[in-house]
Parts: sequence; C-alpha cells; structure tokens
Amino acid sequence: MTDRALAVVRAGALTTVQDRGRPGHAHLGVPRSGALDGPAAALANRLAGNPADAAVLETTLNGCALRPRSAVVVAVTGAPCPVAVDGRPVAWGAPVRVRAGSVLDVGAATSGVRAYVAVSGGIAVDPVLGSRSTDLLSGLGPAPLTDGAVLPLGIPRGDHARVDVAPQPAPPDELVLRVTPGPRDDWFTPEAVRVLTSRTYHVSPASNRIGLRTTGPALERARPDELPSEGMVLGAVQVPPDGRPVVFLADHPTTGGYPVIAVVRPSDLPAAAQAAPGTPVRFVAVRRR
Repeated sequence: MTDRALAVVRAGALTTVQDRGRPGHAHLGVPRSGALDGPAAALANRLAGNPADAAVLETTLNGCALRPRSAVVVAVTGAPCPVAVDGRPVAWGAPVRVRAGSVLDVGAATSGVRAYVAVSGGIAVDPVLGSRSTDLLSGLGPAPLTDGAVLPLGIPRGDHARVDVAPQPAPPDELVLRVTPGPRDDWFTPEAVRVLTSRTYHVSPASNRIGLRTTGPALERARPDELPSEGMVLGAVQVPPDGRPVVFLADHPTTGGYPVIAVVRPSDLPAAAQAAPGTPVRFVAVRRR
C-alpha cells in the first residue's frame, strides 16, 4: 500500500472536507462554506506541514476513523478528543506519524463540537469554484464522508512541526458574541433590542453548519409586514417567526427574507463552532467601526 490515499473506516456523525471556503461567489448564490473553526483548521495544517489553505477533515461530535494507504503525518485540533493509532493512544494537538495500513481513530469530543484532522499533503479531492469544501446547503464540493470512501491525498510540501503539543483555546463555557446592531434592528421593538443584548440565550441542538440556533426569550417585531429577500452575510443574526435569533455560519444562504437584527464580529465566530448544545450565549452590543 504505497498510494497517496485515505480510506474511511468510520465516517462518524458528520465528517466533511473543508478548507478556507469559496468567498466571493455570493452574487451567484454560492455560500462561503469552509471550516467553521478556521484557526483550528489552520493550526492542524501547520502541525502536519501543510499550507494553511490545504483541505482538512472537519468532524462533528464523535470523530472518525481513517486508514492511510501510505505513511503520513496527521494532526488533530479543535474540540479536545482521544486520538489513537491501532488502539494505542497518541497525542492530540501535535503531529503524529501513522504507518501505511494503520488505523487512526479520532474519538468523541470531550468538550466542544468539531475536531479538525490534517494529513500531510492535504485532502486532494477536486476543487469546485476554487475550493474543496463541502457545502451542506448548496451541495457543492464532496459529499459528507461515508464508511468505505477513499480520499486522495496530495504530495507533502514541507516538514511537520516539531512540537509536543500546540496551545489552543478551550471550547467556550459561555459563548460571548459581540454584535453590531442592524441593519434591520428598526423592525423590532426597543424592548426586543434590549432583550437581545441583556438576556442569556442557549445553543439549540438544532444548530448546524448553516446556523447556530438559540433558545431563549423571543424578540418582538415592531413591523408585521414581510421583508423582501436581501443579501445575507457571515455572522448575520437573523430572527425567524418564532423570535429566536439564528447566527448564520459558513454554509448560510446568500439571501433571506427574515430581518437581521445584528451582525456578529467575524473573530467571535470560531468559538461558535465549538459551542455545544446547551451552552449559554450572550450577545454584546458594540459600536460600528
């Protein structure tokens, strides 16, 4: 077994191929997509000796198991989880050598939601519109992993990092999202705007790569009429008819007809990728920059 490929032994609940995504195509109706926790994906690539834009695997909650067909270096970052090779524990957050035919098992997250698995050379599926990312909303890119699938690997470009463990931020016990009010905050009552930034919400189990859904107090509309569909951006806090805010993530639609009460700062969104269901959420208003 000397070919550059990776066989999927256990696909897990939801494992997808992700890179930096395909920004710049919203006018075509194509979402950005890409790794939800961008810093964790970039760190995994650095540890494995890949460029930052190499494609990695993004797992959800219960990890995955992989068998490389040639010797590789792997690194697992993001949500803390047990990592083993042929049943023997190995390091999380550090480069690990895996022999051809051995099984790398990325276990269930002990906290957080999404782990990132980088393999030396990167996942080399065919790019679509300049990206190898799986987009769950539009269906672009490779399908989510299934048991028995085989993924091609690229040729390694450099040496892996020489570290025992790389520091990473812990998944949030409380998710604090800084928001800029608008553009449709005037569609809500003054009390609703106050509630958004003063009450605590919680991450809903219905959250996914499209949006982080919340449970908590409903936000009351000041206007009952329908909003014409308009462009949506990453981090938009849209309020559907039930009044509970939804934070748009990487696979969000490019247009929408529900009012956006605020927009989350991009630097706060990686933490949202690791906020498990039930995590408290606070929206903090900040001035426009």
